[in-house]
Amino acid sequence: MAKSLSFLCAECGAAHSKWSGRCDACGAWNSITEEAPLSSGPGAKGLGAKRGRKVPLVALSDDEPPPPRTESKVAELDRVLGGGLVPASATLVGGDPGIGKSTLLLQAAAAFARRGLKCVYVSGEEASAQVRMRAQRLGLGQADVQLAAETGLRDILTTLEAERPDLVIVDSIQTMWLDTVDSAPGSVSQVRAAAHELTSFAKRRGVAVILVGHVTKEGQIAGPRVVEHMVDTVLYFEGERGHQFRILRAVKNRFGPADEIGVFEMTGKGLAQVANPSALFLADRGEPAAGSAVFAGIEGTRPVLCEFQALIAPAPHGTPRRSVVGWDGGRLAMILAVLESRCGIPFAGLDVYLNVAGGLRVAEPAADLAVAAALLSAREDVALPRETVVFGEISLSGAIRPVSQTENRLKEALKLGFSKAIVPQGGKTTETSGVVLQPMSDLTGFVGDIFGAG
Repeated sequence: MAKSLSFLCAECGAAHSKWSGRCDACGAWNSITEEAPLSSGPGAKGLGAKRGRKVPLVALSDDEPPPPRTESKVAELDRVLGGGLVPASATLVGGDPGIGKSTLLLQAAAAFARRGLKCVYVSGEEASAQVRMRAQRLGLGQADVQLAAETGLRDILTTLEAERPDLVIVDSIQTMWLDTVDSAPGSVSQVRAAAHELTSFAKRRGVAVILVGHVTKEGQIAGPRVVEHMVDTVLYFEGERGHQFRILRAVKNRFGPADEIGVFEMTGKGLAQVANPSALFLADRGEPAAGSAVFAGIEGTRPVLCEFQALIAPAPHGTPRRSVVGWDGGRLAMILAVLESRCGIPFAGLDVYLNVAGGLRVAEPAADLAVAAALLSAREDVALPRETVVFGEISLSGAIRPVSQTENRLKEALKLGFSKAIVPQGGKTTETSGVVLQPMSDLTGFVGDIFGAG
């Protein structure tokens, strides 16, 4: 009897009866691969065909101590990792080309080596001499880090089995090649198989493995999404080439809080950590100008202040333009619709430009009110007071809803010299000395009280 085959999409996992160039479920191209079922086991011939070993079970209430962490003493990196590096963990780091991923991980390897870990840096894109040249430029030429320039995964794993390191950095997963997979390096099958082998090695030998992943033009890590499910932690290294700021963001972390960020500054000697990112993002802010609003946000467990900048201009053509940098374009369209429908402030025939200063990307809904304030300030040509911060979520009805961690936002604002806060009414707040609160219940009242419009 012929062995039955199935075809699965590497992006979404949808099953197909035959191969096709495009997945009907998710729309991905060239993502469908042939999958052969198990030749033996419970799914093939029943339980009596071939029995496996008995898996030991442990009680949920066992008092087994948590795995020990090793801190790098680079506070921003340790914060994103959840308090330090965990043995037998697999971490995936993605980012745009040239953003500084290799620089960050070379500095991290040197930092962990100083803490007594045996570190191996495997480069599939550069020769060992090139990595040493970068290390010397960063002042890390004497760091106790072992280098290897290799793409053959079988040779790499054999070397790691013999060396028994504590930390392995693989730069990058798209260059790794497994000779048991009949496809080119960087293909979906190769990336998935290589990630599986390295993750299994990490769990089996108790070695921490950090993988570097390239990103697509949409900003997602290239390759199948199953790689992100395999690893314990997924970090994105973000930033704009025109800014010196770099943000390391945790989007998945089994050992700590997700959405935590670490802020670095790119210098001539590598990446320098920034202890107070709010002061850095607001450093170049001058006198109050129309179209500017300071938002008190929360990134993970850390309060961060940043500036929203808006510009409103007549549209020279029939269709007005909406351009957004650092925020969600769909949410901007919603805020514009609420302002027009609930407050009677039209934006038809006007180009709208919105930017988050410093290259930061903001995702939380608490920024709605700050965006509305920046848009109204630009449209009415009225500047908000310099010492004012704004935060709050706007509903489709025009109501301003309370947000979480109000106290932390206000304390960070007070630390940077802000004395007034426009906040949602009804939020869980206690009196914060030095900050005058101006509660707002709906967008109509906000427009009338702050800008005298509506």
